[in-house]
Amino acid sequence: MVDTYIDSARLFKALSDPTRLMIVDMLSCGELCACVILEKFNFTQPTLSHHMKNLCDSKLVVGRKDGKWIHYSLNDETVKRLKAILDEVTTMKENCICNEQICCEEVCCE
Repeated sequence: MVDTYIDSARLFKALSDPTRLMIVDMLSCGELCACVILEKFNFTQPTLSHHMKNLCDSKLVVGRKDGKWIHYSLNDETVKRLKAILDEVTTMKENCICNEQICCEEVCCE
């Protein structure tokens, strides 16, 4: 179960940077060339590569090489998974972690 939280946290970590969140927003309109993404920001190509590596490593974004440029798009399966994760952790359910019996004295008094 902990592995599920770790994997989910990696996705949220990729989105925790405002620039990466803006890039994901841009990609919600469809595939974009790195050159188009770069035009929207006031930083260098290596900085864009750093952000795209984070997004691609999280599997939220996929890249497709075309000549010297890479075209990026959202990974629909990961986007669905991200929505499901958010729904799962914000909805009460029978097997919720809050239903596990933990003695407060054990936690607070060690």
